[in-house]
Parts: sequence; C-alpha cells; structure tokens
Amino acid sequence: MSTQELTPTRKTIVGVQFLFVAFGSTVLVPLLVGLDPATALFTAGIGTFIFHLVTKGMVPIFLGSSFAFIAPIISASQQWGMPGTIAAISGVALVYFLMSALIKWQGRKLLDHLFPPVVIGPVIILIGLSLSPAAVNMAKENWLLAFISLITAIIVLVFAKGLVKLVPVVIGIIVGYIVALCMGFVDLSAVATAPWFALPPMIAHFQLPQFAWEPFVFMIPVAIAPVIEHIGDVYVVGAVADKDFVKDPGLHRTMLGDGLACLFASFVGGPPVTTYSEVTGAMQITRVTHPQVIRIAAATAVVFSVIGKLSAILQSIPSAVLGGIMLLLFGSIASVGVQNLIQHKVDLDQTRNIIIVSVTLTMGIGGAILTFGTFSISGIGLSAVVGVLLNLLLPQTKAE
Repeated sequence: MSTQELTPTRKTIVGVQFLFVAFGSTVLVPLLVGLDPATALFTAGIGTFIFHLVTKGMVPIFLGSSFAFIAPIISASQQWGMPGTIAAISGVALVYFLMSALIKWQGRKLLDHLFPPVVIGPVIILIGLSLSPAAVNMAKENWLLAFISLITAIIVLVFAKGLVKLVPVVIGIIVGYIVALCMGFVDLSAVATAPWFALPPMIAHFQLPQFAWEPFVFMIPVAIAPVIEHIGDVYVVGAVADKDFVKDPGLHRTMLGDGLACLFASFVGGPPVTTYSEVTGAMQITRVTHPQVIRIAAATAVVFSVIGKLSAILQSIPSAVLGGIMLLLFGSIASVGVQNLIQHKVDLDQTRNIIIVSVTLTMGIGGAILTFGTFSISGIGLSAVVGVLLNLLLPQTKAE
C-alpha cells in the first residue's frame, strides 16, 4: 500500500506510531541531563513543525532530543549552571546557520566532493549500528519482554495485511506492555497522580535564558557531530523515500530548519534537537514516507506534552519493551547504508574505497574519541570527518 492511498485515519495511526518510536529517546535525553521530559516533547513537536515549514513540507523528518549533547550539557551545567547551559544551545543553532549558508553558496558540487557515496554509505551504516548498544542495553533489562515485543512486530510486519501491517511498532509495544502489566513490571503510581492537563514546567514558568559567552563557545564545537549526522540522515531519508531531498528542497533548507528548531529549544528550556534515525527506521519498515504523517507525529508530541495522564502512561512503558522494537529499527537503518553503496555501484575492489569504508566503520563502531583540551569529537562525527579527509587525500585511480 502506498502512502498516497492511506486514509486520514490511517495516516493518524501511523503518525502516532512514529512518535512511539521516537518517544523513548526524546524523553531519555532530558532525564539524563536534568531537564523536563514534557518540555522535550514540546520542543520536539514544535521544532519538527518549524523544520517542515522551512523545508516546504517536503522532507519526512522528525526532530527529537539529541544524544550528542548529553555529556556536554552535563559538563556545562556543572561549570555554568543549567540556565547558562540552555542559553548556550543557541550556539548549536549558529553552526547550523553557517553550514546552511556555506551549502547555499557552494551548492551540490561541494556536497558531492565532500560526501560521495563511499563516505555517505559507511556513515549511514554507522548511524544504525551506533544506536544498537542503546537498543541492547534497553532490551537486556528484561529479554523476555524485549523478545515478545520484537517477535510480535516481526509477525505483524511479515504476515499482516492492510492497516495492521502499517503499525507493527505500535502492536509490538502494546503486546509487550500488556505482558509487562501481567508480570507486574509496570509502575502505574505516576499515572494515578499525574494531572489530566498540565503545561510543561519550562513553558508554564517561561523565563529568558541567561546568556553567557563561556558555555556558548564551549557548546559550538559539539555541534560538528550532529551536523554531519544531519547530512547522513537526509541522505538516508532520501533513499527510503526514493527522492533527492539534497537537491529539492535542498540541504541548506534542512540545515536551516534544524538550526531554527535548536534555537527555539534554547529559548524554552529544551535540549537541542536533531534528525531522528529511529523514525527513519520505522519509515523503512512501514514504507510510509509522507511528510504529513511526520507532522501528525509532531502534533501528537505536543498533545502528549500537555496531557499529564498520557505522558505518564508512555513513561511507564518498560524500557525493555522499547528496546525490543529498537533491535529491529536500528538494523534497518544500517541496511539503507548497504543499499546506498550497492545502488551507487561503489567499487570495493578499489584500494582507496576499501580503506575509506574500513577505517570509517572501525573508528565508529570502536568508539574512537579525539580530544583537544575541552573539545572532543567521537562516534559518527569523528568517523565522518575521517572518511571525508581520507576521500580528499587518497589519490584517485585511473578507473575512477
């Protein structure tokens, strides 16, 4: 079934499912750094709407809390306090704005030169594989619940038809949640005490951020990694949707939209947002790539941020249930990277290509970290930088 054939009701159901996919990571980041989860849901929803406005509503991307900023936010808050740290997130937006201007100035030629398929393919693979430890860590809290959720989603995906086939994630989570309830692994005390309606605390008691130069400068280099991931994610989404979003509406627009969403988050006390590979994995599985479905997910995030009972129920879902689903989703993202290498006919008989792919994957999977004073870069960001440098420095063969 194509996306265009979906009725409004079915689009709504799939959109809510996509939020379920992004929910765990979106609220986990603020919980780890000491921010409010409801505010994170609110900024994710509004940030996604901002992104879609800037990109002419063409790109099916959901923006959620960025894991790249967990350690920097914790470190900065210890040095300058949380108000100054939140204000410093505007520095992340500045990096996105500068990259958007550079891409607008130099155009597609610069991207093709810096990020050919031999670089983008391994980066896409890493985007999926680098998330796999998070999925395993969530799943291992209770492997039984994780496998029940995973197997349910697989059965629905393989054997179901019609509407049911479009919501394997939701059905997997529901079945896992019911089993968890029966086994006594769900704590409903927070649901009982939660109000039906409540604005996120940072929104209800809005105050302007306390700007300071030190955390602002500290946060800017950290944005390099999510910017590079952003580029990889746009290519992933393009591959899943079979459209060239780098060309239309243009990577400069996606960068600008992400930057404006981060700027909004900094003003209302939310964590920086970034393109969410989890939702892309869900699109790959369901084959539903209409941007309207993503906007439904964004609207659902805003609604959940102000309905206390719903938010409390979602937060009561055991992480093992979500982890089981993530085992399926993250692997599907990595498979898109493999498809990218195959579709662009990257010749792995060429020595330079083998070197680029091998080093990029090894550094990313191995968790390499490069540190200069207070600045550090690791994971996908570092691997992507290394891949770009190797592509620029290694000599081309005659065949190429």
